Parts: sequence; structure tokens; C-alpha cells
Amino acid sequence: MVPVTALLLPILLSAVFVFIASSIIHMLLPYHKGDYRKLPDEAGAMDALRPFNIPPGDYSVPLAESMKDMGSPAYIEKLKKGPVLMMTVMKNEQPSMTSALAMWFVFSLLVGVFAAYVSGRALVPGAHYLSVFRFAGVTAFLAYGISTIPSSIWYGKSWSTTLKSVFDGLIYALITAGTFGWLWPAA
Repeated sequence: MVPVTALLLPILLSAVFVFIASSIIHMLLPYHKGDYRKLPDEAGAMDALRPFNIPPGDYSVPLAESMKDMGSPAYIEKLKKGPVLMMTVMKNEQPSMTSALAMWFVFSLLVGVFAAYVSGRALVPGAHYLSVFRFAGVTAFLAYGISTIPSSIWYGKSWSTTLKSVFDGLIYALITAGTFGWLWPAA
């Protein structure tokens, strides 16, 4: 067994390496460019919504207040008329990249902590590189990759976008696994 405190360096470095890789993926590689599309008549849609002064939050339209309401003729009619959507309304300001990047780094540290915990409980100091790679990699992949799938299942997010995120998660997991394997404590 290896305590999490003995794995602080791989936790920190894997978060740094994942942060760098994600920056490269999202700033230099083109495959995420089509993840979001522009609304037809974006200005008209914004003008139509503006008078409602919708506070930041997550919304579903139309919204059934209960399971019983989902079968009501009025709700079914709303679905047929459309549009049917789930949306997140944000503050009327430029999103803070600094805040988002800081939270992403903290998330990567948290993934590293869980990878350290699982690997450290399963393996001993001096464990073979591939054993460490497997435990840390699977744990990281569950967090970075597989965790994105429910967005398509429950919220209608495009499967192509989700599958790209799963692929990104695989890259991040491989980086995490390699870092843990490289820096695993000797016997």
C-alpha cells in the first residue's frame, strides 16, 4: 500500500501535464471547433429572450412539473409545437477564462488524488510500471472520459461532441497513467 501523501508529485505533475495537453487540444487542434453551432437568427433569438431577464441557471423547455404532467395533452402539445431545449443561461458578462482554467486545474488535481488513492491501495512501492499505469489510467479515464457520457444520455448533448470529449479523456488518462508509472515510489 502506498499513501496518497507519497504520491503528491505525480498528482501535481499529472495535473500540469493534463492542463498543457488540454490547452493544446482546445487551442491548436481543430476537432472541437464544431462542438457548438450558431442559432439561426441569433440576434432575433437574443432579442426575443432578453425581455424575460432570465437569471443564470439551467432550464428545460417545456418543463413538466411531474411525471404525471409528462403524459398530459397540454405538455405533449408543447413538445409538438417546439422548440424543445435544455439551456444554461450565464451572466451577461465575458466568461472568465482565468476562473474556468483554475477550476479545470483543481479538477485535474482531484482526478490525480483519486488515481493516487485507488492505485496506492491496490499496489505496493516498487510496483511494475504497467500495473501502476493500469490502475491510475482506468481511474483517470472514468473521471475524464466516461463521466461525459451522461450529458448525451440525459441532456441531449450531441453524441459527436461527447465522443470527442471521451477521446480527450482517454488522452488525459494516458498522461495521468504515464506520470504515475514514471514517478511511482521504489520498493
